[in-house]
Amino acid sequence: MADDNEKKVPKLSGADKAAILLLSLGEDTAAQVLKHMGPKEVQVIGMQMASLRNVAKGSVESVVDEFLEKVEEQTGIGIGTEDYIRSTLRSALGEDKAGALIDRILAGANTKGLDTLKWMDARAVADVIRFEHPQIQSIVLSYLDPDQSAEVLRLLPEKVRVDLAMRISALEAVQPDALQELNDIMEKQFTGGGSTQSRQIGGVKTVAEIMNFMDSANESLIMDSIKETDEDLAQKIEDLMFVFDNLVDVDDRGIQALLREISTDTLIVALKACEDEIREKIFKNMSKRAAELMRDDLDAMGPVKLSEVEAAQKEILTVARRMAESGEIVLGGGGEEMV
Repeated sequence: MADDNEKKVPKLSGADKAAILLLSLGEDTAAQVLKHMGPKEVQVIGMQMASLRNVAKGSVESVVDEFLEKVEEQTGIGIGTEDYIRSTLRSALGEDKAGALIDRILAGANTKGLDTLKWMDARAVADVIRFEHPQIQSIVLSYLDPDQSAEVLRLLPEKVRVDLAMRISALEAVQPDALQELNDIMEKQFTGGGSTQSRQIGGVKTVAEIMNFMDSANESLIMDSIKETDEDLAQKIEDLMFVFDNLVDVDDRGIQALLREISTDTLIVALKACEDEIREKIFKNMSKRAAELMRDDLDAMGPVKLSEVEAAQKEILTVARRMAESGEIVLGGGGEEMV
């Protein structure tokens, strides 16, 4: 709900809070925290830290107070440690950013072999796998997070994208020997030890997640080509995909929970090019004052590049997917093209 305090202390995303908290801790402490983060967390939070300018005192106090409140709720050092880690990281990073980092810390994951690829930018990964067998390429793309896979796929030759998408959809559990062999191939380039276990990677859901991070043009090209080859497979993929306008199917409580996790600036850009129905759904779940302010901001906003609108919508969808996976909201609909 909006009130006078909202104007004094801007609404902050999880990444904003993490950046402010780390800057408040000082250089040495922040460096120690970042050492334990995964590649995407470091990149996202680092960019946020670099972009912060003239942060209001009230915003800093609010972030630190929220963090301290979570810490004070814990049972103490050595007692309920796992719950402490989960609660503290969620407080610092927000639910959508904390999940992967929590798993990395609690599982004791290393960054050897295949895991090294997650620290590399998409172009470097594409160069590493460009001349590998398509089956190896498909396993690597399944192993990476969907957003990174989408970036890599965009950088590979157009003629192989559809083949890789279909190979990924056909993947199931990869046997330990095969995964270890692939891990060894990566280690030859990156050195280091590391172990592998049989794991479930690939499948139709993985393709759908990757498609959700593709830009609209490439997504349409790949999906149209898959339809020509296997219409049933294309339908299964689309059934597992959802786009921004599908948020209209989320219940009011879910929309309210989602709005608490995204920044106002991101939301305004995302609403610049969407159906009236989804706009009204969003406005209905804000206070009257906040909705009026956002309508005015939208009316006053000049032209915005379609790529910027799509990026904002993708950012919101990423939060929505993570919240859905954790059971905080329930998503419905899917398969329509983004506008």
